[in-house]
Parts: sequence; C-alpha cells; structure tokens
Amino acid sequence: MNTWQQAALAAEIENQAQVPVLSLAASASVRPSRRLGRPTLIQMGSNIYEQVRCISAIVRSYHWRGVIAIYEDDAYGGNAEMLTLFSEALQRVGSEIEYHLSLPPISSLSDPRESVFQELLKLLSTQSRVFIVLQSSLPMATHLFQEARRMDFMGKDSAWIITDSISSFLDSMDTSVIPYMEGALGIKSYYSKSNRPFLEFSAQFQKNFKSENPEENNTQPGIHALRADDSIAVIARALERLASDDTNTPKMMLKNILARNFSGLSGNIIFEGGDLSNSNSLLFRIINVVRTGYKELDFWTQDLDNPFRREGRDKNSSRNTTKVLDGPVIWPGYLIKRVPKGWEMPTDAKPLKIGIPAKTSFDKFVKVDEAEAEADKRYSGFCIDIFREVLKILEQNYSLPYEFHPVIGTYDELVDFVYNKTYDAVVGDVTILANRSKKVEFTVPYAESGLVIVQVSSEEPQKAWMFLKPFTMEMWVVTGALLIYTMFIVWVLEYQSNNPAFRGPWKNQLGTALWFTFSSLFFAHREAIHSNITRVVIVVWLFVVFVLTSSYTASLSSILTVRRLESNVTDVEWLKATKSVVGCDGDSFSGNISAAFLELPYAKVFINQFCKNYTANQPLNRFGGLGFVSSNSSSSPFAFTKFFLGNLLEGGKFRPPNAFQKGSPLAADVSKAILTISEKGILKSLEDKWFPRSAECSTIEIDELSLRNFWALYFLCGATSTLCFLLFFLCL
Repeated sequence: MNTWQQAALAAEIENQAQVPVLSLAASASVRPSRRLGRPTLIQMGSNIYEQVRCISAIVRSYHWRGVIAIYEDDAYGGNAEMLTLFSEALQRVGSEIEYHLSLPPISSLSDPRESVFQELLKLLSTQSRVFIVLQSSLPMATHLFQEARRMDFMGKDSAWIITDSISSFLDSMDTSVIPYMEGALGIKSYYSKSNRPFLEFSAQFQKNFKSENPEENNTQPGIHALRADDSIAVIARALERLASDDTNTPKMMLKNILARNFSGLSGNIIFEGGDLSNSNSLLFRIINVVRTGYKELDFWTQDLDNPFRREGRDKNSSRNTTKVLDGPVIWPGYLIKRVPKGWEMPTDAKPLKIGIPAKTSFDKFVKVDEAEAEADKRYSGFCIDIFREVLKILEQNYSLPYEFHPVIGTYDELVDFVYNKTYDAVVGDVTILANRSKKVEFTVPYAESGLVIVQVSSEEPQKAWMFLKPFTMEMWVVTGALLIYTMFIVWVLEYQSNNPAFRGPWKNQLGTALWFTFSSLFFAHREAIHSNITRVVIVVWLFVVFVLTSSYTASLSSILTVRRLESNVTDVEWLKATKSVVGCDGDSFSGNISAAFLELPYAKVFINQFCKNYTANQPLNRFGGLGFVSSNSSSSPFAFTKFFLGNLLEGGKFRPPNAFQKGSPLAADVSKAILTISEKGILKSLEDKWFPRSAECSTIEIDELSLRNFWALYFLCGATSTLCFLLFFLCL
C-alpha cells in the first residue's frame, strides 16, 4: 500500500476481525490511529506532521514569505488535512501558501507528461518560486521535475523542497532521473549508518539486490527497506510472545505488537497510541540533490531553539541562525553564492513593472515629461533619484531590469494596481498606512509624514516692551547693579581726589555721579577726571559698555528684522468652531480659505518656498512615513489634499514611500539599500538637491542674551573697580 489512506481503508476492513495492519506510509494526521477509530492500524512510517514542521523551519530560516504546495491527489481525498497542517505550520513562522497545485493520480492519466505540463502552466501567474512537493509517487515526481526544468521553474532564485515520500527513493532511483532534481532540498527520515546491525544488513541487501538487478547502480537500502525489516522483526517478536501465551487471538497479537520496545535498523521502535513514537533526537536528514546523487547538509530535531544541528554536535552549541544549514547548498540553476529569493525575479525579457504617479501635486517628488525622448530624462524627481541610488546598491548582488509605467489616478488606485498584480511595485510619494500595509509590502520610510495645517501667516503683534527682549531679566538686573557699583567707585575716587565736579552739596554730587555714569553708556561724558586710578576704572567700564551696546543693537535688529510668525489656527476644532473655509476647490492662498491640510513633506516644501506668507503648525497626526510599495494598498490621504491643492500655487509639489507585492523579497533588499544611502549621506544630498531652502526662509532662532554670555566681562569690570578702590586707599 503506497498511501496512508489505502492503509486506513484496509484497516477498516480488517477492524472487524481485529487483524493488525502495519503501514509503512506516512500519516497525514497528528492524532494517533487508535483515536481515529482504527485500533488495528499501526503506523511504521514517519508522520507528515513532523515533515511539514521541518519544512516550515527551512522556510523560516531563509525568510521565504510565500510558497507553492504541490501534491499528487489520491482517490481517497486524504490531502485536506495535510494541507491544513502545512498551512498552520507556515503561519507560525510568518509564511503562507500562495498557491497549491493538485496533480491527478498518475494511474488515471493516459499522458502524464502532457497533464503535468498543463498543470504547471497554472503556476506562470504566481509570484512565489519556492515549491514544496508534499506528496507524490516516484513516477509522478519524475514527470514533475522533468517538466519543471523544461519550463524554467528550476532556474536561479527558485527553491524546491521534497518530502520523505520522494527523497527516500533517491538511494535506489535511476541515476538518469536524479539530475532533473538537482538543486532541490530534501528531507529523509534519520537512521544511523554506522552501527553494526545496519552495516551487516546493508551488505547483505546490496549483495542480494545486485544479483537480482545487475543493471542498477544505486543499491543502497532506503528507509522503506529498513522499516520493512523492522516490521518483520516486530511481528516475529509478537509471534514469539504469542506462542508462549495461552491466549492466541488477534487482539492479543495486536497487544503484543504495541508492547514491543527495541532498537531497530530505522531507529528506536516504540509505539504510542498505535503509532511509531518519534523518540529519536534527530528526526530527519536535510539533503541537497547534486548531480546523480545527494549530499547531506544537516539534521532536523524537535528542538525549537536549535532545530538544525549536525550529528554529534552539542545541542547547546552556538549556531548561526541566518544560515542554519551546513553548506554550501547548491540551489537550482547552480546558484551557490547566495540564497535564492524564492520569487519570480525580473529579467531583460520580463522586467520589473513599476507604477509611478503620472501627475502629482508636487512634481519635485515625481515628474513625468512625455516630450523627453531619453528614458533617463523622461522620469525625474526626488523619489526617482532615490530609486536609482537604491538600484546601484542592489546591482552589486543581482541585476534588476525595470520599466516605469505612469499611472493616472489616486494613490489608492496606484497601490491597488500592485495588489492585483498589474504592477510589481510602486515608486513615488506613497504614504505608509495601516490599511495599505494589509495589501502590499512597504519599504522602510525615507521621509517623515504626518498631517499639518498650513495657513496664511500673520505677523507677530508688536509689543510695547520689545526693547527689553535682547537681554534676559537677570541680565538687565546685573547690568544695572554693575552700573551703580561703577558709579559709586568713580564718585569715591574722584571725591577723594578733590575733583570740584564731584564736590558740593550731596545732591549735586549724586547728580554728577549719575550723569557721568549714564552718559558713559553713550560715550557722551564731559567731566574731567583727576585720578589715574579712576581712569583705569572708566576704561574697563567703557569697554564693557561697548560690548553690551554692540550686542544689544545686533540682537534687537535681528528681532525686528526676522519676521516672527504665529499660527492663528490651532487645531481642527478651531476651524469647526469658526466655520472656516478649508481647502475649497478653485480657491488659492489669497485669503479665500482659512487653512489647508497638507502632508508633512508637502508642507515642508511649500513653507520652504513661501515662508514669508504662510506658516504651518506641528503635525496633527503621524503616519508611517513615505516609502516604496511592493505588492499589497488603499485610499490615498492625499486625495483630499489634491482636491484643493491644484490651484494652491503654480509650480511647487511634494510626497514619498515605495510598495511591493506581499511576500516580495525585494522589499527587504530595497529597505536595506535605503538605510545604506541614508547612512552614507546620499539621501541628505538628494533632499538638498530637490528641496533647497529659500534664502529668505532661513530659520534663525533669536535667543535672548543672558548673564552666562557675559559673566567673564562683568567679573573683569567688577574686579577692576574693586581692586582700584583698594589700591587708592592703600596709597593714601
């Protein structure tokens, strides 16, 4: 019996007589046979559930997001549970079945080759190039790989994985057939090839097989031969036990079989619930089909943390999880240096179809000039330049032929074209949104995005105390204190020097001292100075005055010259409350509308050019940024913007992301390339190239001058005055 379904049918027939049935076919169920209502059916083959877990671990290790499941149908309809198990296993590792191809039973086909060819034609419209052959007879697998290679499904960037139902026959398969499978990965049930019982059995098996089939080259015993021998051993041991018992019934025979526990050629023979227990620490060999044979790469275990390891390796040993298989792996198309993308990669004959917006509100992002004859000059803009820089990095590993297709429509429609596979990707100013991410794959954002309010600016109202703004309050207080202290020192020194200008009634002395000190601020003092020590104090004070007046004049001039703008519109609720007109079609920023909602990148470009007339507030909402799209979108947040922005100004435009089809490996590669050009400063240079800031829009922030800016100068002045005061009295 070739399939588990056939064995199950036989077991149901024999169930009434309680006759045990041993099956070497793989089971597609995770439940033991006894729980399936087949207590007499004993599984000696591997469980397909463990095989799909192994396959999903391989898929996860190579980051393949989508696969194509291929299987040969049977007359018993037993593939539904197998597909369910496989789909659930893939979902747990972040992958999915893009398409499942059911091949009819080969026994029902008059022309298997033509039938397989017609079935494979269905895969031409799929994107994934990771093919998993879950179940197939050897003749069907032979036709499958022959046609797949002829139809170029086994070219570079494709990957094929075969299960134990095929790989177990590689030891005895015709060597002229194996080259059609070259590059495929396979999983084979593990068994030790070094123990003495196996070596003795292998030698005897090859001797007998060669004598009966002298034309065959492959004479190694496969897992089926080992399990057949183990099955015979199980029955023999059960019969020996049955002969020693008084009760000789089929039920007792079944009990004796299930009670067997020994080390066989295929591994430990232990039954649990009527099925062979997976007690081996190493369950499957991972093999790579090469030329007319195969090489062993690794072993798969049930250890979730370290599922792949060589025989004899410590389970706690470190392992590179990005290249989990000991290699090198020879992939289809003799690809060795890198892992296949597992995706239909573009070629010169079939380049990558990239949709771009034919018309944007800000053509500095994407501009299409149909009148330009040269393709390189026909498409320009910030997004186009980023994409071309990304290509320079990607082409270090593989070529990426492409062609641009201008699309007239909304951004939602543009993303939907990627979702329905009209285009492979979108390059342009597409905002990353949650609902779009459900349909397509976005790259990392290359520009920040959010929703801001742009409005006509109003000058900051003039304030009566504007003249105090250049200095902080602390600065004014300390300056006044230093002035009074200097006035006091000058008065004392000149009074003791018998200067008649500082003599007389105390009111005259105070007035003279005040006038002298204040007039020195404008270098207009006229009183004669008698003491040389006083002259030292005055010189230092005049230097302080010079520095302060120069700094004050410069700061006040900047405040009065650079326009300070403030936003009248605070938020959306303010617009609602005032019933303001927002973004009406046909209006422009001539006062007809109160405000406009713009994407943050557009607002930056617009404000950079028209900063003297318009202002923007902080983003009201944050989006995912601007990126490229690769298959999977929704409605553009810019549709509302474009509704009124068309007449907002003549010239000037903006946007960014990129998107790819769901599961596309290009999205990850493009994201890495975007990060690379960002780290190298290329992205910043492109921003400066396409969005230069107007000379009139330099954002000079005027900070008030504080005491920390002049504390050394003040200390010098105060210390000089104090020192001169002490020296004067010491010299008396």
